[in-house]
Amino acid sequence: MGTEGGFNVWLGLLGLLPLVVYIVLVFRDVDPLPATAICVLIGAILTHQSLISFGEALAKATGSFLALVGLIIMLGRGLGEVLTETKVSHTLVHKIIFGIGIDTEKKAMLGIMLACMVVIGLLGTMAGGNAILAPIILPIAASVGLSRSAVAVIFQAVGEEALILGPFTPPVVTLLGLTKIGYGEMILFAAGPIALITFTATWFMLQRIQRRTKEINPYERLEGVEQFVPTARSKRATGTFVALFLAAVIYGIIAKATTSYVIIVMLGLAVMTGLVGGLKFNQILKLVIKGMAGNVGLFFLFLLLDPFINFIKLAGGFKALAIILKPLVDLGGKTAIVILGGLIGAFGISGATVATLNMLHSMFNPMLSKLGVSMLAWSVALIVATRVSNFIYPGANMFSSLGFAETKDLKSMLKNGWVVAACQILFLVIYSLLFA
Repeated sequence: MGTEGGFNVWLGLLGLLPLVVYIVLVFRDVDPLPATAICVLIGAILTHQSLISFGEALAKATGSFLALVGLIIMLGRGLGEVLTETKVSHTLVHKIIFGIGIDTEKKAMLGIMLACMVVIGLLGTMAGGNAILAPIILPIAASVGLSRSAVAVIFQAVGEEALILGPFTPPVVTLLGLTKIGYGEMILFAAGPIALITFTATWFMLQRIQRRTKEINPYERLEGVEQFVPTARSKRATGTFVALFLAAVIYGIIAKATTSYVIIVMLGLAVMTGLVGGLKFNQILKLVIKGMAGNVGLFFLFLLLDPFINFIKLAGGFKALAIILKPLVDLGGKTAIVILGGLIGAFGISGATVATLNMLHSMFNPMLSKLGVSMLAWSVALIVATRVSNFIYPGANMFSSLGFAETKDLKSMLKNGWVVAACQILFLVIYSLLFA
């Protein structure tokens, strides 16, 4: 292993240095923002960035998807301020706890998991779904004592799998188009089992994370929820919020809205709920800005994350991993192709899910056809490839989940992510041995 097609593999592996340093810093409890800043600088040095090109990379990041997600997280917190001021949060928590009966940690975990799976699966956007749910979920989590860390883990773990279960999500549409299998078949024999494995592993990890972080990373409880009696105005504001929320979700599904649609949803919900709740327009804007100000640091983190990942790509880190794994295909035929397709996607390619799916399928399609690889087995490989990478690398989905849960506990996210990734890879290996 030295060079391939003029590409130096050893130098490419050096491109992974920012990622390695980042993980070390996180597990030494360094705050994610300075850790990211340090690793961006390392990446800039490795890729020989000048002051001008470095500035251009940061400027480009302001228009990236990550920056959009950061803005949505800030707006979500602003909406949360409006819901608290109008007592909508109190009313929702009161009705859910005393009406439905979500009054224990485990019931709350299951309820949040179900809500995330349904909303994200229908909307087809993880950031958008969690953004809409967070202002409702966080007060409920606080009322039963769930930690911020536990909620963040739920947001990501469930969100990742909802994207491979929803019938109209971009990953599912792309996967079905590439493999030509049916949706029902894909759910029963590929996405369904992977999601079940993920939820099971996450459930056991959640109990450990909740025990460890319950006292050190709690939410501030809403004061007086037990004694709170909803007023006519708070009921009207809550009814308005719920009706507009459902209407926004339904319209988003019908119109196949993208993540940017959530910006309008956040602002619209804040304004309309605030007005019905008795607030003046300028009060609503001040509350939104107050909430957004609490997440400025996270927004800056998202701006840095874009060049962080791009510098690793530019240095050849992901490409080097792909080259190292690829020769193993020759050793195991169909089984090896399925396993390595998943591993190369998980460890060697980082980027948008749809792009990764297309890239992997194009890369392996000649061998798939030649050897007659089962498309169901290949579907499992493609799903694992695009899910594992999000669980093991600190990326947009992981950070957005932290942001919506209002925490910086990346360590818990990575611990759960690595356990889930190990379970998914083990399933891929067993499945490929049996069905490839």
